[in-house]
Amino acid sequence: MAQPEMALDVVVDDQAEAKIIVPDEQTLERAVVDPEVIRRIELPQSKKRSITVVDPESRTRSGVVGTQEKALTRAPLKETVDQKRYERGITREPVVRSRSLAIQLPATPEERMAQLPKLDPKVAQRALIQPNAALQRQLVAEERMIQAATKFKVAASIQRSRSGQMVIEIGSDALNPTSFSEAVLQQGRIALENGVQCDEVAAQRSNTNPLVAMECVIQDLKASGEFEYVEKDWLYEHQMIRLPGGEETPSLITPNDPLFDLQWHYKSQGTGDGESAGGAGFVDFWNEQESQGSSDVVVAVVDTGLQMDHPDIQSSVNVVAGWDMVSDLDVANDGNGRDADPNDPGDICPEAGVLSNTYHGTHVAGIIGAAATNNADGVAGGAWNVKVVPVRALGKCGGKLSDINDAIRWAAGTIPEFNELGEEVWNENPADIINLSLGLFKTCPASMQDAINSVTSQGVVVVVAAGNKSVPTEFFAPAGCQNVVTVAGGDARGFLAPYSNYGSAVDVLAPGGDLTRDDDGDGNPDGVLSTKTAENCADPLTGEAVSTCYYAYEQGTSMASPHVAAALALIKSKRPDMTSDQLVSTLLAGTRSIPENQCTGLCAQFPGAVPTLDDPDMCLRPCGSGLLNLADVTLGD
Repeated sequence: MAQPEMALDVVVDDQAEAKIIVPDEQTLERAVVDPEVIRRIELPQSKKRSITVVDPESRTRSGVVGTQEKALTRAPLKETVDQKRYERGITREPVVRSRSLAIQLPATPEERMAQLPKLDPKVAQRALIQPNAALQRQLVAEERMIQAATKFKVAASIQRSRSGQMVIEIGSDALNPTSFSEAVLQQGRIALENGVQCDEVAAQRSNTNPLVAMECVIQDLKASGEFEYVEKDWLYEHQMIRLPGGEETPSLITPNDPLFDLQWHYKSQGTGDGESAGGAGFVDFWNEQESQGSSDVVVAVVDTGLQMDHPDIQSSVNVVAGWDMVSDLDVANDGNGRDADPNDPGDICPEAGVLSNTYHGTHVAGIIGAAATNNADGVAGGAWNVKVVPVRALGKCGGKLSDINDAIRWAAGTIPEFNELGEEVWNENPADIINLSLGLFKTCPASMQDAINSVTSQGVVVVVAAGNKSVPTEFFAPAGCQNVVTVAGGDARGFLAPYSNYGSAVDVLAPGGDLTRDDDGDGNPDGVLSTKTAENCADPLTGEAVSTCYYAYEQGTSMASPHVAAALALIKSKRPDMTSDQLVSTLLAGTRSIPENQCTGLCAQFPGAVPTLDDPDMCLRPCGSGLLNLADVTLGD
């Protein structure tokens, strides 16, 4: 690690409210004339999670570890430095003391309850009040994590949230601006493959390899026995697929030319005019049940956010206040971290081969009902009148597990976030249903399962995409998690799409689309058509090149999951008395059974699978209880 230029040994990024470790009084005296220090401590206070940072190498250099050092939050530190600058005559203005200098004991649960603002009954019912004992445990855990970072001589930032979740970032850019070269990373991978001897790592004078450090910190924290689980903060991706080298095929918005006829996925199941073999029967529900949804029902979309300036979004009354939960500035791609703006700024990620913005969350939310429907413009949504809460947890190149976990809880109304003034901001429209069109090629992380359990225990239904790796869902998250409704992707024929994951954990097959097919012969790809802005695209209605499109065909289990979320919202609208379990069982009871030959795949793709009776090269791929079909849903009285 390079010798820090600043007088203060530990610094933070522009978004963090942190404890700043000051080795000794002499260092603090030097700090008052360092302009870089002044800039750092005058940064705005964070509206996000509490963050503690530590640079053990610089602490060791100071030679006063744990004895004379002072730990100050930014506000008191700023006031201390300002006071010293005033005393030296550097500034003429005396210090105005802030409330942050006052020491206040954590409130008891009863006191916290009394201090809570008036909340909507559903919000208040789900609100997670953090007891004093839980807060104290977090503080103890935070100190244990600092010890682990110090032990293995790595810079780290530690974040804790109201959910009890804690994150330690190794080799934080906020602390160490030196970028790790590919050669260094490769050395770390080799060390991991050969087995890391963490005692030897701890004995070294320095440790600049982030992979080795991370593994050792994880092992150390697990061995302490003080944590329920310790796992890597994996980066999740959305579950939408692009054709290799293919172009987007969005359709152009035309004010008096509704595009519903191109949305085969909402149509009645069948082969007649106006029907589709792979349709989900939304048309039948709208007419037979005489309902297109209710504003009393809320669906949260945890995704990349929404294009708030999209013509069909900005005119929609269905979209209500959401939140941007992305904490990493590089991932956020909007110049800031967590805040009240869930707008999608784009997610171009050349490192992952994403060369154009996906606006994934806008497409997903449009399928559910975020787009204004039945307004003679654009496309229709599945549930016209429900509320949609956008919660941004994915950004450039994906989204962190820790952000997704907090997004799930905030969407359900069980934890608050914080505004610029540090005030609690609760979701005023707690979700009845949460859609997660995202995934990771790993088994379900314990922290994600914990987040899911915490909201399903409050009656929330969590609907998830099965994933697009053509593998069993047990190897995928959140599709392989418990207490979720897992949705596989089907094509316009009602067959399992070749990209879709499958397995015993899949609950239902729903329209996901297949851009390589045109089974209805309308000259358009059989993708799912929904809201999304694109530039320099082709209008599939005319085949002409146009400068701007507002709707696009896409494919993936990301598209299948929101069909089920919308279907559940419709059922909830008609039967608000149903519990979450009753909603799901009612939906699954109305699915159409799927012939064996409609859920198959090449045996060579997954050795050991069971071949079909008709073709030994094709193997069975379980894809749920049946194909989503709202026409056969029975609601009773």
